[in-house]
Amino acid sequence: MGTTFRRGKAAAGLTAMAATALLAGLAMPATASAHGKEHGPGHGHEQSHGSTKDYHLTVMGTTDLHGSALNWDYFKNAEYDDSAHNDVGLAKVSTLVNQVRAEKGARNTLLVDAGDTIQGTSLAYYFAKVQPISRTTIHPMAAAMNAIGYDAAAVGNHEFNYGIPYLRTFEKQLDFPLLAANAINDTTGKPAFEPFVIKTVHPKNGKPVRVGILGLTNPGIAIWDKANVEGKMSFGGLVEQAKKYVPQMKKAGADVVLVAAHSGADTSSSYGDTLPFPENAATLVAQQVPGIDAILVGHAHQEIAKRVVTNEVTGKPVVLSEPLKWGERLTVFDFDLTFARGHWTVSSVDSTVRNSNAVPEDPKIVKMLAKDQEKVVTYVNGVIGTATEAMSAAPARYEDTAALDFINYVQADAVKAGLTGSDADLPVLSIAAPFNKDAAIPAGDISVRDVAGLYIYDNTLLGIKLTGAQVKAYLEKSAEYFKPVTGPGTYAADQVTNAVTPTAPTGTPDYNYDVMGGLDQPLTYDIDLTKPVGSRITGLSYGGTPVAADQEFVVAINNYRQSGGGNFPGVAGAPVVYNRQLEIRQLLIDWVSAHQVVDPALFSSTNPDWRLTAGTTPLTITP
Repeated sequence: MGTTFRRGKAAAGLTAMAATALLAGLAMPATASAHGKEHGPGHGHEQSHGSTKDYHLTVMGTTDLHGSALNWDYFKNAEYDDSAHNDVGLAKVSTLVNQVRAEKGARNTLLVDAGDTIQGTSLAYYFAKVQPISRTTIHPMAAAMNAIGYDAAAVGNHEFNYGIPYLRTFEKQLDFPLLAANAINDTTGKPAFEPFVIKTVHPKNGKPVRVGILGLTNPGIAIWDKANVEGKMSFGGLVEQAKKYVPQMKKAGADVVLVAAHSGADTSSSYGDTLPFPENAATLVAQQVPGIDAILVGHAHQEIAKRVVTNEVTGKPVVLSEPLKWGERLTVFDFDLTFARGHWTVSSVDSTVRNSNAVPEDPKIVKMLAKDQEKVVTYVNGVIGTATEAMSAAPARYEDTAALDFINYVQADAVKAGLTGSDADLPVLSIAAPFNKDAAIPAGDISVRDVAGLYIYDNTLLGIKLTGAQVKAYLEKSAEYFKPVTGPGTYAADQVTNAVTPTAPTGTPDYNYDVMGGLDQPLTYDIDLTKPVGSRITGLSYGGTPVAADQEFVVAINNYRQSGGGNFPGVAGAPVVYNRQLEIRQLLIDWVSAHQVVDPALFSSTNPDWRLTAGTTPLTITP
């Protein structure tokens, strides 16, 4: 990948490959200020003390924007709100950024993102599938981030959901570099993206400060988007690549080293030991790689205002911060630097987060995206069918619901239609997770947004072969989601769901609990919460007959799960008998459009196919 100085704000940065040229003694053009041109006098903390100067640098950060440009909930067709009254979107972020620049002096600030930008909302889907971005169609996220003035962004794993060519088109639309030190082009063996960039910030008085920004992405891409990246890109460990590039950044003159890591702080892996590199490794990077001052954390969708980790080599503190998700927070890193003996050193680092719900949207961003927003809202509110009765996903975590039965029915039906040979004679099962407990199909008219709310991820559908023993083992893994109970009774949902496990130290997420159902015959089972993990599934039957250990099934499954996401047993190595790269959400929309009527009597029985029990006694679960 050749060295290029991008237009706009990216021109202010020294890329990793340009830095290599600089180390080799090649002449490089002088870099501009932090924002591509000189600003007027700032208001930063710049004080002179004889031969020593102190300087205050601020680096702002976002992560996991997931297609959130405006403060809008496309599934509710209203302004976004949740139980914590969070707001979302780049228009809100822009206001916060403008405030910080006004406080600190724009010349004394930088703005960085830690990845997962172009997937996650109906807006993101629309500009990937309905009206794909091109040379003439600019992605709303690119337009907004350029207008706000980002300086660099790490590549997230969801950047690959729509394929590498789509990602490259998005990349070309940005005025700043996408960074991923641990993404390797399989054809050339060279970095697939710039590993790092060095931004030059000019204090009002004093020597320029060079800020090195290293981008690290998630190794799990090799699993989650295997179909899009296999044979094209490989993804190494975060620690290993940081150890390689941080010294290069130092040699290239970086006074400050910031890492934008699309990897959670608390070390864990949803894919277990399927890969040799952990999914969430930001803390390990801070501990094991000397020379880093701060890490902007992403991927885990958690709020970390400030966490201090001690580097095991130098004994120096490294500050970590994660600004939640979707633009709900803005991280603000404050670096105090001291100039002595000809160079800058970082004397202290602090970090805080600012809440988007405390400010209005930036009208400039809202106006700029108004036409795009109108297109998407019109699309998602289009009526495509009717439902004979309402279906809610709210209780899907703890009881059999028609909403998840519908997903399983459409998935299994699509897989069965695509089977050939002897596989076409096998019984078909399907798995679905309660992704969105706020989703609901109303009685009467159904819109695109109603259906899309049932399936909020852009997963694709596969069919794999499992034995009866593997089906049971899969369900036992899924049942780890539940906390134990002592006996029959009534329990609140939170008392039995989201159990803490070694791979889910903050609680098993809803998306890692799967319900399994049969297509032509019901798959029935109890989950006995009085029994230990691994022995909870009882009465497993297909069509009323106990499932035999050697019985063969085809299971409709999403690409995230099939490729190892959640570390479910027997899945990653199972024979794949169906894979047409069809998105499940679109399959649901297409099914409703084709059939016009959604009637739960078609796919959901009056008696539950599965239930939570204490022994043989059903539990009563309240919301």
